[in-house]
Amino acid sequence: MDPIETEFSQYAVIFQIVEVAGLAFLIALASETVWDVVRGSRKSLGETFANAAIAIVTALLERTAYGLVFIVGLLVVTPFAFFDVPQAWWTIPLAVLVADFTYYWMHRCEHEVRLFWANHSVHHSSPEFNFTTAVRISWMDALIEWLFFIPMILMGFSLVETVVGLVVVVAFQSWIHTEKVGKLGWLDKVFNTPSVHRVHHGSNQQYIDKNYGGILILWDRLFGTYAAEDEKVIYGITTPIGSRNPLIINFKEYGALFHDMKRAKSWRSALGYMLRAPGWQPTKRPVEQDGTGQ
Repeated sequence: MDPIETEFSQYAVIFQIVEVAGLAFLIALASETVWDVVRGSRKSLGETFANAAIAIVTALLERTAYGLVFIVGLLVVTPFAFFDVPQAWWTIPLAVLVADFTYYWMHRCEHEVRLFWANHSVHHSSPEFNFTTAVRISWMDALIEWLFFIPMILMGFSLVETVVGLVVVVAFQSWIHTEKVGKLGWLDKVFNTPSVHRVHHGSNQQYIDKNYGGILILWDRLFGTYAAEDEKVIYGITTPIGSRNPLIINFKEYGALFHDMKRAKSWRSALGYMLRAPGWQPTKRPVEQDGTGQ
């Protein structure tokens, strides 16, 4: 057994807990769907089926060589670590905390850099908000998100510790995609709760680009991106995607980005479309007047 396998086996209990939590969430997802259909609050299952189809493909991709990109990418960086975090009782709690901090900045970049938004917009494009929204994850995630966790490796966390930290952060977020849990008082100011995350999925002007936190919402309060749930949330993105086709949902924004870059009049503008915030447009230079003032 190689060192990585040995370390994975050392933290096997954490992965087992996450697997049990995942199974419980799937049961909750199915129960919520049936409950909504029976009560008539989910009159169409179109979005639900689209989310399920996307989730199935994502699961299949993650179990192939495609899914190994995340692991291999971080593994390649491991020899370049500046430090070596010692293994102790506090190592995993610290890894979860650092992964949560890293997740905040990754999530923020996914909203503020259009290239990353093209990927992350998949998760936000549904006009509904329920447990199936949690599994509406872009098929490109494994190819992109590992880049943001390179700093954890360079800080001295092992590959396994980094993965464990991220898995815990992501697993926590499953249950917060629901309208069936109201406000939770002071918890809404400390943790990422359903109320807090409903705001994050809102296309209301006051809710756009708010509440990026994974487990702790303290990062948002610290960096000025926190918003409380004050008015009814309008879910989805400002320009509705207008389709329930999983292929369109996953790649429409990439197509729009490519179109803007293709029509750009300079390489600077092309890079601007790709690396600046969604909605960015190049500044038009004023037309120089001649000596007659015309």
